Amino acid sequence: MRSGMKDLTGIVLFVALVASIPLVTDSGVILNFVMMALYAALLAQAWNILGGFGGQFSFGHALFFGTGAYIQAIAQLQGGLNAWMALGLAVAGSAGVGVFVGALSFRYGLKGSYFALVTLAFAEVFRILALSVPFTGAGVGLMLPLQESFANMQFGSRKGYIYVVLGFVAAALLVSWWLKNSRFGAYLQAVRDNEDAARAIGVSPFGIKLGAIALSGGFMGAGGAFYLQVFQYIDPGIAYGAHTSVEALVAAIVGGLGTLWGPVLGALVLHVLADITRNLFGELPGINMVIYGVVLVAIVMFMPRGIGGLGATARSLWRGRGQKKGGRGG
Repeated sequence: MRSGMKDLTGIVLFVALVASIPLVTDSGVILNFVMMALYAALLAQAWNILGGFGGQFSFGHALFFGTGAYIQAIAQLQGGLNAWMALGLAVAGSAGVGVFVGALSFRYGLKGSYFALVTLAFAEVFRILALSVPFTGAGVGLMLPLQESFANMQFGSRKGYIYVVLGFVAAALLVSWWLKNSRFGAYLQAVRDNEDAARAIGVSPFGIKLGAIALSGGFMGAGGAFYLQVFQYIDPGIAYGAHTSVEALVAAIVGGLGTLWGPVLGALVLHVLADITRNLFGELPGINMVIYGVVLVAIVMFMPRGIGGLGATARSLWRGRGQKKGGRGG
């Protein structure tokens, strides 16, 4: 209970700190950095719900991102809804796609690399569909008209977008906190650690994993809807491309799987590296993917618990060192 209250206090302080940034600066560079770092954190948090807490690695989370972005666009352009109503549909639609993919995959016992490849395949199928059907704009894509207002979720500066994405990140942090402290979260982690043992004590792995992929897909869809509102354009390559999936999973792994703050830390580190790389090499094609790959390999080799697990790793190393000394002393 004490640990849970400490985490909640940390979430409140984090939200208050980030919310104060637009109040103390008008720098476009700083505001854009904060906005994009929060956006990357949201994607990583979405992936971490399924991949970190649930142990179901996905290579195709762009499936949910793209679905959310397209629903957000189509609901406004063709359905006549305002952006906030469209956002609700985008989140619900992405969660529904997650349930659909999960029902097909988990019903037949797919997990590990098989599940990862299935999600990648679904993302590619949806990309091809988006290229082919007229209501998605096919290969041309869809563009929102510029109509700055709160109702249209279009703002004259990055400040408004920061508060929107901060709300998403705060909600994802609260869901992650809930997964750490609730019975559902305990069941999900039990399924992750040993599915057969969890089943033996009465836990339904199918239902638990279905709930996790719905939550994960919903938050990823919110990320896609936010992307559309900021950049006002989406096409099949952006929506369902591999880069979004890679960014989400690498940030979660670098920060620390199944942790509260790991995805936020990982997204911040990768965003800083991306900015440094951009300043050093310009817009060299593929350089971000190279950097992500190098960082991922380094983390897996030297910090398997991620940045968020550095404290636990250091404590375990220190205990091991103490045990060795004690053994020699005996």
